[in-house]
Formats: sequence, C-alpha cells, structure tokens
Amino acid sequence: MKELFDNVSYSCSKLVTKKYSTSFSMAVNMLSPSIRSDIYNIYGFVRFADEIVDTFHDYRKQELLEKFEKDYYLAKERGISLNPILNSFQHTVNKYHIDDELVEAFLASMKADLDKKDYLTKAEYETYIYGSADVVGLMCLKVFVNGDTEKFNQLKAPAMRLGSAFQKVNFLRDLKNDMEVLNRSYFPDLNLEELDQRTKDIIVKEIEEDFDVAFKEGILKLPVEAKFGVYIAYRYYRKLLKKLKRVPSKQIMESRVRISNPMKINLLARSYVKYKLNLI
Repeated sequence: MKELFDNVSYSCSKLVTKKYSTSFSMAVNMLSPSIRSDIYNIYGFVRFADEIVDTFHDYRKQELLEKFEKDYYLAKERGISLNPILNSFQHTVNKYHIDDELVEAFLASMKADLDKKDYLTKAEYETYIYGSADVVGLMCLKVFVNGDTEKFNQLKAPAMRLGSAFQKVNFLRDLKNDMEVLNRSYFPDLNLEELDQRTKDIIVKEIEEDFDVAFKEGILKLPVEAKFGVYIAYRYYRKLLKKLKRVPSKQIMESRVRISNPMKINLLARSYVKYKLNLI
C-alpha cells in the first residue's frame, strides 16, 4: 500500500530535519500541522544535496550529486522513488506545483560548491545565494500560500530577502570552516582572511537590511498557518546575528558562534507571548 510507504518517507524527512537542525525543526514544529510535513520534505531534499557537497569528502561527490539529481527528476515524473527523501520531496513538489526553475537553481548552486572556491563579483555572490537559499524560501512559500498565486507574488521578494539573510548569517558564522576546511570564500571584495571590524560591519549591515524587509513586508503578512513558525526561525537567526555582532572579529575566525539550548527555549517562550498578544 503506497500510503504506508509515503508515510514512512515523510517520517524520514522529518527525522533528517530533527537530526541535522534542532533549530529549524523547532521552527517547523510551530507551523500548522497541515503544512509541517511538506516543509520537512523540502528540508530533507536540500539537506541531502548540501551534505553531498559539504561533507562526503571521501566519496565521488560529483557522481553522487548527478545521481541524486537524475533520481529526483525520475521521481517527479513517475510519482514515486525508493529513496524516501526523494519520494517525499516529489510529493510536495507535485502537490504545490513547485516550479522546476527553483529546483534547478538550487542544484546549480550545489554543483558550484563542488569546485568553485571564490565569488569575486556581486553578481556571482547573488546568483549563488539565490540558488542556495532564496529558492528554498520560495519553495516553502509555495506551501505557505497553498496555491494562492496573488499572495505568492506579493510575498516573493521578502521571502527571498529572508532566505538571503539566513544564508549570509550562516556564511558569517561558518567563515572558519568554509575557508579552512572547504576552501571557499563567498563574500566578494572583502578581505576575509584577516577579518576586521570594518569588514564585519559591512556584512552585518547588509544582513540587517535583509531582515528588516523580510519582517515588515513578509513575515507580518504570512498566512496564520505559517506566521509563527517562520517568525521563530527569524528570531533565532536575528539572535544569532546579534551575537555575531558582539563577538570580536578575530574570534569569529577562531570558533563557531552558537545559541545555547536554554536561550532557544527562552526565545521561543517570549516569541509565543508576543504571538498570542497579536504583536506580530
């Protein structure tokens, strides 16, 4: 019975989310039950692709990614895959009519991570972020608006700004690993090998501007099913940015800044009070 297999597939995507990101899974759990599974399905797909290029160093990454991509398109065409992550993702793609262009752009950025080490121009930087982060936000937005094209178009730009903000925070937090382990540098025209306060301030200002637009023009206008969950993710990343802003530039290059579990719980509790008081 395929329904049982599909449910097992959805459970796999949920497990991937919980194992790889406690913060994101906490935010997803704040979404309406009617859409949680589809967001888990999206995360499972993008996480597996990201793992191929970022962590499978002892394997033939390009072959793995090409196989993953080929298997996805077969799954989408046939409506089934024996890979539970692809099976659950193709279900969400077909259910919400997620455009091929979004998936193609995402996979293009993943392919770039296989061999591209430096992003020397703003255009290269923005293209990478669009594929690696913005389109993921747009996939989720397709789920959030549930087929409402007018609402999707209204929220598309701020959703992309939120995806960009999340990705840039990750870039800043992971500078040490990106440069020393993966030998990558994403921010163009900035000397990241010797990160100074001026450079960090430029990056932080850019991220804060993304967050401001995303919150005022996007999050506040989201459907009720999605608003609180997205707000939690926003608050978490904003808190992480605030902490990065306080940390000396040299320390960012020496260790990975984190948000403690007690702080995450406190953040969730305070956000919930705001939400119940209709302050967001």
